Amino acid sequence: MEDLRDPKLVSKAVEKIKALAGKDKFKFCHVCGTHEYTITRYGLRSLLPENIEVIAGPGCPVCITPARDIEEAIYLAEQGVVVCSFGDVIRVPGGNSSLAEAKAKGAEVRVVYGPIDALRMAAENPSKDIVFFATGFETTSPTTAATVVSNPPENFSLLVSHRLIPPAMELMVGVGEHRLDGFIAPGHVSTIIGTEPYEILPRAYQMPTVIAGFEPIDVLMGIVMLLKQIREKDYRVDNVYSRSVRKEGNPKARALLDKVYRVVSGEWRGIGRIPFSALELNENFRRYDAREKYEIEIGDIMDLDPQCSCHLVIIGRLYPKDCKLFGKACTPSRPRGPCMVSIEGTCYIAYRYGG
Repeated sequence: MEDLRDPKLVSKAVEKIKALAGKDKFKFCHVCGTHEYTITRYGLRSLLPENIEVIAGPGCPVCITPARDIEEAIYLAEQGVVVCSFGDVIRVPGGNSSLAEAKAKGAEVRVVYGPIDALRMAAENPSKDIVFFATGFETTSPTTAATVVSNPPENFSLLVSHRLIPPAMELMVGVGEHRLDGFIAPGHVSTIIGTEPYEILPRAYQMPTVIAGFEPIDVLMGIVMLLKQIREKDYRVDNVYSRSVRKEGNPKARALLDKVYRVVSGEWRGIGRIPFSALELNENFRRYDAREKYEIEIGDIMDLDPQCSCHLVIIGRLYPKDCKLFGKACTPSRPRGPCMVSIEGTCYIAYRYGG
């Protein structure tokens, strides 16, 4: 790890980037909150030449969780169901409220490290209905799947809000405000799915794609490899995170995903509906689906505060500082939008480390 943070290696990578870029302008997009953390925390944008821009795409799982799904979780909590979820999800505003506000009013909302904790809670409290609010990308969806193949008790169910990264990356190619020159693909997700799901990007769109890790040198080497592909006119998926990512990904995790879920179209907060980008429990496990088990009744939901610019931050059209609420009406202690809540949120990272 010390080698990966060696300033000499960083300097060499930056010089390589400058040499490959020349005077041409390039815009690259990463799709991972941890990449944004590394880029901002270590000031990597300040090291890059002015003609290299790196924007953040929809890589924060909490940020893109639909407001409607959050309101469904709030509804269940208000009806006496014990709702369990990750800590950052609890504070995300839905359309009208948040799980944290519901908890403050007396609803039983529990912060857990993962779905296994919720499953254990259900086994220890047979008289209570336990629902795990399952958010996240391919990184967390296998652990959610593991709960329902273990023959859980009848008082356990899932409110599934998992999303898939490659369809969102394909959508970003067509976003009119951008002329992207390449993608830095998320390392965490890639440990599960491998390299194959990204192949459509260079094959169909001639879009250079590089899977990178989370140290400063990882990100910089990702940019180096993107520039090399462009200069060589050889568009492919490169893996510079080979210490964790294999071509086939994690076969056991992928098999679990295939066994438990089916792929459907889904809403992404601030973006809209993306075809074949969401997971739901298939017919063999539908009995654990909280939407099937409980009659959830909610009306129309406002996706975002009208003054919030998270929908533009999520697709990289705006930097957080360009939002008129940023750092004023919207802060981590009083977030107006989802991007200011999670430690992977672009606005939270900018507020915490952008100075």
